Amino acid sequence: MTKETVFQGAATALVTPMNDSGVDYAAFGKLIDWQIDEGIDALVIAGTSGEGSTLSDKEHRAVMTYAAERIAGRVPWIAGTGSNDTAYAISLSRCACDLGADGLLVVTPYYNKTTQNGLIRMFETIADSVTKPLILYNVPSRTGINIEPETYAALADHPNITGIKEASGNLSKIVKTFSLIGDKLDLWSGNDDEVVPLMSLGGKGVISVLSNVAPRQTSEMCKRFFRGDTAGAARMQLDFLPLINALFCEVNPIPVKAAMAAMGFCENYVRLPLVPMEKAYEEQLLSLLRSHGFLS
Repeated sequence: MTKETVFQGAATALVTPMNDSGVDYAAFGKLIDWQIDEGIDALVIAGTSGEGSTLSDKEHRAVMTYAAERIAGRVPWIAGTGSNDTAYAISLSRCACDLGADGLLVVTPYYNKTTQNGLIRMFETIADSVTKPLILYNVPSRTGINIEPETYAALADHPNITGIKEASGNLSKIVKTFSLIGDKLDLWSGNDDEVVPLMSLGGKGVISVLSNVAPRQTSEMCKRFFRGDTAGAARMQLDFLPLINALFCEVNPIPVKAAMAAMGFCENYVRLPLVPMEKAYEEQLLSLLRSHGFLS
């Protein structure tokens, strides 16, 4: 059974520009256009970096609708439609399918969590209910639950489950996952500091926070690897490591929102419980952005 790859390279886990009045669609549109003009390979809408968890239901659907219309088929786009309420995840996912999303990024349930058997049932139930491929999103630092390699293997034969965004940071576990799933599921790094290592194991690229500020460069890092320039890709991985660390020195998307505001793309506005970046950290981040030429 051959499954179609949703994208190869770098997909930006795009921030959602906001202000006191709600979503700033003018800024959102300019940001989408800039990402595509810079050569990004795909876009993720209303995920973690897009503050999907604090979008109201109406906003979530409106953000996906706007993005679909603005992207207009220029690059693949993936909708963040996960929830700890499976019925709601299905509802959002069906909306994204109707809008023409190329994939659905579905996170593990948080707070109520579940067992590994519960994960299998949940992901299969969602996949059976929609027409677009699921990308399973594993981020145990946020959700308190980890998708085990054996669980990936149990889900790998489902025709509508095609990929994994893996953000556990556990390289040994990821190696075991590849050994069990073979080529049945595509895997993307969910951590910007592990892109090249995961591609060396067979990964398809990254769903990235870094590419909010550096879409062309993050895509190029992946392209170099796939062209066979492993050393060049590794150099880029290492060169960007201080900036990557700065983008995660506080809870994502606090730092990347500060960075995008400094670059003139949006207001430095995040919704509670997130708060703006501490000044000392912000100064370090802005210094690194300048050193890379992203700020004058």
